[in-house]
Amino acid sequence: MRRIGIIGGGRFGSSLAQALAERGVEVLLLDRDRDVVDHMAGIVAKAMEGDATEEGTLEAAGFRDCDMAVVAVSSDMECSIMATLALKEMKIPFIIAKAASDMQGKVLSRVGADRIVYPDKDMAARLARTLVAPSVLDYVEVAEGVSILEIQAPLQVVSKTLAESKIRKTYGATVLVLRRAKQADGSQETIVSPNADDVIELGDTMVIFGTDEKLRKLEKELSEGSI
Repeated sequence: MRRIGIIGGGRFGSSLAQALAERGVEVLLLDRDRDVVDHMAGIVAKAMEGDATEEGTLEAAGFRDCDMAVVAVSSDMECSIMATLALKEMKIPFIIAKAASDMQGKVLSRVGADRIVYPDKDMAARLARTLVAPSVLDYVEVAEGVSILEIQAPLQVVSKTLAESKIRKTYGATVLVLRRAKQADGSQETIVSPNADDVIELGDTMVIFGTDEKLRKLEKELSEGSI
């Protein structure tokens, strides 16, 4: 099971923590506010009150054993920078930092953040999906209970036809678009409403339409590598 640590339980941090927990991720949450910690304690694997800038706090919260950490405290620039530096020193494999501006994002990148997210651009639920299943590129709700999922074609279906991939048969979902990888000259083929005998190629992006329930099953199996 993956372990992801989140610093900051504000609107973005708590939404991300809940979305990850719902997908079976072991989530550690650190926040200064006791009320936030008490609320999240029943949602995540571990919620702890503390200041991420204080020496030893991240260690006590269990962050050293995390596969990934998210610094979700963009309103406090100093805390955001210090926490990112501390995580880098702990050799956390991948650090994501939330930024309120392009300038803040540049600073956080300079001090060690591997990825910068902006709350108005990267909604927590979308980020959770990409963290759990890295091949998921985007997820857009088009109506209640129905969404469009954009994924990188899994290796398990490469060189198969759409019919052979059994995406429709297994998940009741429809592949709306096959977008080929860009060529050396910059051109890119896009197949709209592909046929059952169209072959999925390495580097393809697939745009898939279906119910949230079916797409969640697809996401889960993508994260487990079973598709």
